[in-house]
Amino acid sequence: MKRPILTLIMLAIAGYTAIAQAKRFTPSGTIEFEKSVNMYAVIQKMMDKDNESFFLPAFEAYKKQKPQFKKLKSTLTFNGNQTLFVPNEDADEDQTFSSPMVTQNNTTYTNLGDGLSTTLKTVFEQSFLVKDSIRHINWKITDERRDIAGYSCRRANAVVMDSIYVVAFYTDEIPTSGGPESFTGLPGMILGLAMPHENITWFATRVTDQTVQAATIKPPSKGKPMDNKKLAETIKSAMTNWGNYGKTALKALML
Repeated sequence: MKRPILTLIMLAIAGYTAIAQAKRFTPSGTIEFEKSVNMYAVIQKMMDKDNESFFLPAFEAYKKQKPQFKKLKSTLTFNGNQTLFVPNEDADEDQTFSSPMVTQNNTTYTNLGDGLSTTLKTVFEQSFLVKDSIRHINWKITDERRDIAGYSCRRANAVVMDSIYVVAFYTDEIPTSGGPESFTGLPGMILGLAMPHENITWFATRVTDQTVQAATIKPPSKGKPMDNKKLAETIKSAMTNWGNYGKTALKALML
């Protein structure tokens, strides 16, 4: 009776080892992200009874000339505990219905080892170098899964900045706990991110499994130095009389 039990145990161990060997792990590489913004939904949220006489004709003209979804590219390089998120140049020069929420203005370096980030933020043509602790996010991991860019990912949900609902899909096949923009804190790399109520998503379109030298992943160095608290105070002061637009812009600029 003992030999069959021992045989089963050995077979189970062999099977587990085979699975572990077959599962790939990517400790270093480059991820190409695409940010997608539902511009029609964003513009409709901008309209109210006080501005609809201007917005409605402009919105109708926009729909005839522009696609519903605005696409923006970015790249995340990573090696171990370091990541660098860099937006590609926005080829769309049209400033109609422009808002910080529908652009990409942040270059973000994250050192997961020391829990610090350095972000170059462009705020209405001014550059700020924001050095602060990595944002703590209280993620709730679910059982939902999906494949993104060839990686098996698991869903997690969270609320950031008190009111922004976030859905993330991360993979433990890339052990670096990073992600696009300033989103981190999951047991693996975030390859998909959505803010449903803001009508915005980031999804990886390609992952290049290659060695990226840690020395090449450097934080930005230009801009007026400050932390997140000081930046928020600066933006609020500048937008005192901006009404609802100012509140939306502040939320986008502090993400």
